[in-house]
Amino acid sequence: MKKIFWASVLCGAMFVSSQAMAVDSTGCGLGSMAWRGQSGRVPQILAATTNGIFGTQTFGITFGTSGCDPNGRITGGTQKMVLAFIENNMEQYAMDAARGEGETIDTLAGIMNVDRNVLAQKSQENFAYIFPNQDVDAVSVTLALFEVMKA
Repeated sequence: MKKIFWASVLCGAMFVSSQAMAVDSTGCGLGSMAWRGQSGRVPQILAATTNGIFGTQTFGITFGTSGCDPNGRITGGTQKMVLAFIENNMEQYAMDAARGEGETIDTLAGIMNVDRNVLAQKSQENFAYIFPNQDVDAVSVTLALFEVMKA
C-alpha cells in the first residue's frame, strides 16, 4: 500500500512540475536549484519531485525567485538545442566568442533565431560573464548566454 502511495505521489509531482524558462528538463524552482549541475535520472526526478511537492515552481514563477522568470516564455526546444550544441562545441564557441566571430556564433544565431552580429558582439563583450572560469559547464554557459541575449 505504501509503495502505491509513493508511486502516486511521484507521478503526481512529475505532472505538476512543468518547464518554465529553463534549459534542463526539470524547469525552475527549489529542486532545480538544489540539484543544479548534476545529470542523470535520479537528480532530475528528485528536482522535479521537490518542485512539485513544495510548489516552488509556481511560487518562483509568480514572484521571480528560485531561478524562475515571471515574464519567461515556454520555449524548451530552442534552449535544449542550444544546450546540446554548446555541450558539443563549447571550446570552439569560447574561442569564437573571444574573437567575436566564427562558425559557432553563426550556427548559434541560426538556432536562437537572432541576428548573428548582435550575438557576436554580445558574446565578445560578455565573455567573462559567459565563461567565468575554465571549469564552467555547458548548462551555465547556456544560461549565461540566454541572460546576455535577453538583456
